[in-house]
Formats: sequence, C-alpha cells, structure tokens
Amino acid sequence: MPAKLEKTDAEWRAQLTPEQYHVLREKGTDRPFTGALVNNHADGFYHCAACDAALFKSDTKFESGSGWPSFYDPLTRDAVERHEDNTLGTRRVEVTCATCGGHLGHVFPDGPNPTGQRYCINSASLKFEGQEVENRK
Repeated sequence: MPAKLEKTDAEWRAQLTPEQYHVLREKGTDRPFTGALVNNHADGFYHCAACDAALFKSDTKFESGSGWPSFYDPLTRDAVERHEDNTLGTRRVEVTCATCGGHLGHVFPDGPNPTGQRYCINSASLKFEGQEVENRK
C-alpha cells in the first residue's frame, strides 16, 4: 500500500484549483463531456491531480460514452480504494486515491473485458503524463 499523504484543508485549498478542490476534497464531479481528459487518446499515465500518484495507464482507457474518462483497470491493485456510496439514494462504489484519499469518481460493473469494470473518473481529479515523458526518465 502507498504511504498515506495527509494535509490540512488549508493546504489542499492552496494547492488545488477551486474545481479540483471541489471534486477531490468535497466529492464533487465535473459536468459530463466537459473535462480536459475525456477525449485524450495519447499514450501515457494518469496521475492523481492532488498528490501525483500514478493511477491509470492509457492502454486501459476506453470510450464509455458516459462523458468522463473511463478505464477498465487501475495501474496497480493498490493505487485506488473503493468505498460504498449511498449518497444519491442508490448504491454506488466510490473510487478514491489510495495515497491522499482524494475523490476520483465511481466504478461500475459494466465495463469491457478483461475486467468488466468501468472506472468513471473525473478529469479534474487527474493529470496526464505522456508516454514520451515517461520514456525519458
């Protein structure tokens, strides 16, 4: 498991944009089809916008038609955590960053093979690092 990162509310507010703070710390969401990464098709890695933990690889991203970046598997088994979410009167499974606890989105059992999972993730909770950057490291 990654080491847990804890910051005060004031530290998160100073570090994140208002939209990122709302999504990551207040469990908000971006409006569908408006996020910067919805139509990103470049090769690379998706990191937590709050703590930079690597969360998803581009080869697991797929077009779900939901309006949010969707992935069928996290980068590693312990990159994200799942939590029961009954806030809208229906049972959903919230996905958070395992490192900082930031709200990422939700996971649904209607994704493609090989996992059958759809990690529906807010663009505001992610930042993208292209493959060419990774190759230089």
